[in-house]
Order: sequence, then structure tokens, then C-alpha cells
Amino acid sequence: MNTQKDLGNWIKKITGNYPLMIAGPCSAETEEQVLETAKQMIDKRIHVFRAGVWKPRTRPGNFEGHGEKALPWLKKVKDETGLKIAIEIANAEHAKLALDYDIDILWIGARTSVNPFAVQEIANTIKDTKKIVLIKNPINPDLSLWIGAVERFYQAGVTNLGVIHRGFSNFRPGNYRNDPQWQIALRFKKEYPNIPIILDPSHICGRRDCIYDMSQTALDLKYQGFMIETHINPDEAWSDAKQQVTPTRLKEIIDKLCLRKQQFQDPDAIDKINFYREQINQLDDELIKLLSERMDLAQNIGQLKKTKNVAVLQENRWAEIMNKAIAKGNEFELSKKFIEKIFSAIHQESIDKQEKILKK
Repeated sequence: MNTQKDLGNWIKKITGNYPLMIAGPCSAETEEQVLETAKQMIDKRIHVFRAGVWKPRTRPGNFEGHGEKALPWLKKVKDETGLKIAIEIANAEHAKLALDYDIDILWIGARTSVNPFAVQEIANTIKDTKKIVLIKNPINPDLSLWIGAVERFYQAGVTNLGVIHRGFSNFRPGNYRNDPQWQIALRFKKEYPNIPIILDPSHICGRRDCIYDMSQTALDLKYQGFMIETHINPDEAWSDAKQQVTPTRLKEIIDKLCLRKQQFQDPDAIDKINFYREQINQLDDELIKLLSERMDLAQNIGQLKKTKNVAVLQENRWAEIMNKAIAKGNEFELSKKFIEKIFSAIHQESIDKQEKILKK
């Protein structure tokens, strides 16, 4: 894929400037609900109306969308409000219908982007289209899979592309419905800077109270837009009620968002940031050296384990290390989650090195 080609010109054509705002209900429930939500959303800062027509549900028995029946409702939204319209498609048949009804933006959901066969079938169906295609990250934290899905559409001649960061499934209960894992999205952004990245705070949060904070974080990280689930009566929504906001609340969130300067302009501030960054560089060098020394000790322990025929994993010792690290981190106001991630990675590297010794 040509990493130099700007695949995000379509955003500027829609908005004139960032950020892009896509909003609308999780599900298109009735024609009245769809039209009323869209009319209450009318605002020059809201550019695209979204609604779920086909809803991939985790378990059967829940509302799975009206399918083709709802597509004329969205077309009516476009005709009556001037908003562009967007839907999720999950297979080739959905793609054909989306083209038939002249849907402006097609997005590939997290449950579809994880499946290369489904992605390729959709890409083949909409080959060479000028439609805008947005690819949500796969449900599992796999950057290569996400990039691969984008590449399949690009190779099919789809050049109006973008990606949606909606977080990643996590088997451990946490603060959010889906773990943001910002580092994965930022790695994508670094590798493909000319592909727009949009945040879906609704699916990351799983509840409406943190949508603003999540959106502001994304804006600070130079994301180019948002997809926020919006409903005229969220508490009565047929799906994902807790994560949807009213059109009034959506406008309040937009009002509150702060678009920050891209670069420091004050010479004094530039000098300060450069000074701080140099200190960080020095500390990073020290961290690498300390980690190297720690791994040397881990290899010495591995050699001893091999000599005495002792298993690599020692659960009690690992629990002791982690508990001590969390307690020490707490003294320095480092979160438990951060410490767990860092020391889990260190522990895994130690295990890998010791395993190599035992297998020699």
C-alpha cells in the first residue's frame, strides 16, 4: 500500500476542517426514531448520520436490526436533512444493498475485520468504488490484522479510506467496555499517517458518562474525527442503551471539546519542552541498561534452574514480585494497571530467556 498517498482527502471535502463528526443511533429501530434523531442532530459541526441496519449480536434472541427495510429510512434522512449517511456492512450482500441505496459511508465492524475471508468478499464486491470505507479495529489486539483489512480494500481500488478505533476485547473486567490500548492505534497512525483515524468512544466506554473524556484524549492525540452513538431516548434504546447520548448532550460534548495547537509556538515553551525531552531520553537510556542487567540476572537464574532441573515458572516468586511492584508503584502514584503491564512484559521476557536456556 502506498504510504505516501493521502487517503484522507475525503474528510476535508466533507468538513472543510477536522474533526469529522459521525453520530446517530446504535440501531435504526423505527422510521420515526431515525428521522427525529437526525432532525435534532442538525448542526454544521455534525456531518454524517449513522445507524445500525444489520446488528451482529453476541448471542441470539436480541434485536439484530431491520436489514434492508431500514435503508429507505436513512435515504429519507439524507434527503430531508442533507446529512451524509453511514451504515455497517458485514458481508457481500450488505455491500450490494448499500451501493443500491447510495449509502455514502460504509464501515466494517470489529467482528468482520477479524475475518480476512469476509473482508476480501466485501472488497471484491465494492471494487473501485468511490464510496468512503472505514475499517474498525478487530476485536482482538492484532495490528497486522487491522492493517491487512485496510490493504485488502486499497488493493481493490478503494482509495477513500479511514479506520475507526473502537477498543479491544478484554477478558478481565475493567473501567471500560473495551480496552482502548491507545498504543496499538498510535502504531497504526505512525505507520500510515495519511489514513485518517476516527475514535468510537461509545464502544470503548460502554457508558455515556466518559464519552467526553475519551473524545478529548483522542483529539489531543490528533485523531481526525469521532463516531458517537446518539438517540432521542437512549434509556429506551433497543440496543446498547447505556452508551448512547441524546442529540442535546452530543452538542454539549462538541462545545466542550478543545482543539489544541499542533506545535509549541512560544520560544520559552520550546526551550522547556526540549529540556524535558532530553531528560526523558537520558532516563530511557538508563531504563534500557537496567532492563538489560535484569535480564542477565534472569539468565543466571535460568542456568541454575537447568542445572538443578527446576521449572521456569515459580508462581509464589512471581506473585511476590508483582505485589511488591504494585505497592512501590502506589507510593509514586503509578497506577496498578500500568505496573501490571510493565512487569508482566518484563516477566514474559525473563521466561522466554530462561526457556531458551532450558531447551539448549
